[in-house]
Amino acid sequence: MLKSKYIGLLFLVLAILMACQYPSPVTLSGDMPQKKRDSVNYLMERHYTLNSNFEVTSDSLMLQQLPLVDVLPVFKGERLVVAEFMIQAADSVDSVWVKVARDQETMGWIHEKELLEKVVPVDSVSQFIHFFSNSHTIAFFVILGFFGIWYIHRAIRRQKLQLIWLNDIDSVFPTVLSWLVATAATLYASIQHFVPGTWEQFYYNPSLNPFSLPFILSLFMFNIWGIILVGLATLDDLFHQTHIEAACFYLLGLMSCCIFLYLFFTFTTYYYLGYPCLLVYAVWSFNRIKHASRYKFSCGNCGAKIKNKGVCPHCGAVNE
Repeated sequence: MLKSKYIGLLFLVLAILMACQYPSPVTLSGDMPQKKRDSVNYLMERHYTLNSNFEVTSDSLMLQQLPLVDVLPVFKGERLVVAEFMIQAADSVDSVWVKVARDQETMGWIHEKELLEKVVPVDSVSQFIHFFSNSHTIAFFVILGFFGIWYIHRAIRRQKLQLIWLNDIDSVFPTVLSWLVATAATLYASIQHFVPGTWEQFYYNPSLNPFSLPFILSLFMFNIWGIILVGLATLDDLFHQTHIEAACFYLLGLMSCCIFLYLFFTFTTYYYLGYPCLLVYAVWSFNRIKHASRYKFSCGNCGAKIKNKGVCPHCGAVNE
């Protein structure tokens, strides 16, 4: 019985590892031009393909004409399509050249490394990933997190405002939301650390359907959808329990909390500390949800939760 248990666990681990890989295209055989053969073979190693569309993010991009007699510039915001690949083993800078085209008159070659540094896929999901992963964006989130914590700390000293973890609203959703953010950050860092190729494939070919993705990405996408749904439920509970000013303070604190959790678990997971921290945080969150206060009644006028019948502290209506 014990052996079968471990065998089953082994098959599960193998299935998870196999699920982290995307199927590779089959290389065509037969007589074909060398450049075409380079293009097909290249698909075995990279995650974008012929006819992939990109948008230029740098101020300009120079496309070489072959032979190297002239260059054609393309500019920020313009779209390019991948037309061909070529391998130049003797090139000391980058052996991989990519032919891209803006239109029929504007096309040329560029080193792959330079191309990928200065373009982003046109898919909106890929562009969001690029924006969120940008170093300047991360710095912005760090500043926002510290500013939010400082600002709310000063506000709490002046008056008793509701804040996640300290003076929370009567709802389990903020705690669940923070746990989902911590889990998503841990999964993201794990993918980047252990199977970066899987994340690269998702970046160039994104999908919001978790059932069409490898197992580890499927878990990550389920977390993202959970964050969206629980976030909406949090907003609904929040605006039913507090007035607009208090709700804005609470949302600022909640965003700062989620930003801190994202940065903390993303960083610690690279050093394997994120996993025990996530376990501890999950146990703490579960106990907090389990022992959360429950309001037995809701106001018949505004829908806010109240502990006892009588005058609603939110709208003043009398509930009998």
